[in-house]
Formats: sequence, structure tokens, C-alpha cells
Amino acid sequence: MASDDQEGPGVDPKNVVVSVLKACQLMESFTRERPNLTLADLTAATGMNKTTVHRLAATLIQAGWLTRGEGATYRLTMRPFRVGAVALAELSLRSEAVPFLRGLADRFGDTAYLMIPGPDGAVCVDIFQGNNPVRVNTVGVGTVLPYHTAAGPVVMLAFSAELRERWLARTLDQYTSHTLVDAATLEERLEKIARDGYAISEEDYLYGVGAVAAPVFDAQGELAATLSLGGVNDGFRGSRLLEIIEGVTSSARELSSRLGH
Repeated sequence: MASDDQEGPGVDPKNVVVSVLKACQLMESFTRERPNLTLADLTAATGMNKTTVHRLAATLIQAGWLTRGEGATYRLTMRPFRVGAVALAELSLRSEAVPFLRGLADRFGDTAYLMIPGPDGAVCVDIFQGNNPVRVNTVGVGTVLPYHTAAGPVVMLAFSAELRERWLARTLDQYTSHTLVDAATLEERLEKIARDGYAISEEDYLYGVGAVAAPVFDAQGELAATLSLGGVNDGFRGSRLLEIIEGVTSSARELSSRLGH
């Protein structure tokens, strides 16, 4: 079972109740596609023996989290959904993104960005600056970037058919000699980004600036935002670039998980 608590390794093992972890694992076996599961299904899904699964299920029924379904199956009650609704009501994309933004900035020393789709471009809603003495000060909170330039915005085009259709219907402005303004060429790039799961920007919005971005998805699987790291273009080369790609994409996946994806 994957934990969405980034501080898990720091927890004293003596304070961990293993049976609760197993109960959580059992609860996570239920999906939209498989809302009703038999004892055998739960045993296969969790890897636990039948006796343990049976005792956990009985306890969860007593607690009101599971109930008996038809045909000797188990299913979730509404209680997990009520608890989930509380979490969703309080959920803030920015607050959830903070540890990931800070982690990227601290790890690589460059500037980490959180961007969301807006009507006229990608909107920067939060940034964390690393310790690199050379910083990109042109982009700050509230900056709106055109969708066909920079790493974060082009990721949005790659993963949103609606944005792509609307944006590519207009005349694309040129910001540097590296900006793609031909719709067909840009479409090819967007298809590659969608396949790769990330975008690399090399001076296509600002000279001397490079960046890597990846998509963040919400509980419905829709594009919610992008996480990106930007800095001096020369720093986005070779093995360091590979490390940045890994760092950005893994952070975006974990943030998506926190949003329910």
C-alpha cells in the first residue's frame, strides 16, 4: 500500500499499529470498477491470508465502514465517503503542493512553479526559489504565460484537448527564435509530451531559461495544474536534466495522488 504521507519514514515504528495499516490496505481494494468484493477477491488483492482478511472485514463491518453485499460480497458503506467529503472540502491545491515545490527548489536550487489553466494562458499561483544565485525573476505569482511557450503551459496544451483546440485556432506569437508558432509542428511536440508525460523548455519563452514540467491531475482525472522547475538553461543538461525530469514527474504524480487521482 502506497502511503501519501511524505514524512512516513520519520515515524517511530513502535507507534505504528500494523493491523490498522492492513485494514487501510483492505479498504483500498475497493474501486469504482469493483465495488463488491468476495473474501477470495480481498485475499488476492491484499496478499493477506483468509483468516486475517475475514477478521479485518468483520471489524470494519462492526465499525460501520463495510457492509455485506449480495452473493457473499463486501462493499463500502457511506461512512468513508462522508470522511472523504470533509477532506475534499478542505483540500487546497496550493497547500498540498507546498512540500513538493519546496522539495524541488531545495533539491536542485532552481525555482519551482505551480501553474493552473486560465482563460488567457497558464497562471502561476505559487513559486519556491532555491539557493541558486542566478534566478528567473520574470515569472512570479499572478504571471500569465501563453500556452504555446515554456514547460508548464505546453504541458497543459498536451493534456487538455479543449485548451489545445482553442489555443491552436489563434495566431501564435513569437517570443524568442525558439518559440514554435507553426500549429502542425507544435501539435507534433504536444503529442510527444503526452507520450512522455513531461515537457522540456529550452529558451522558447525567455532567452537563457530552461524548464521541465509535468501534469497534475485531480480526482476526476482532469488536468488541474502543472509542477515545473525553471532556471538557467545551461543547468538543464546531461545527467542533471535526467535527475530534474525524475524529480518533477515523481512530484507531480504524488501531488496528483494527494488530490485523489
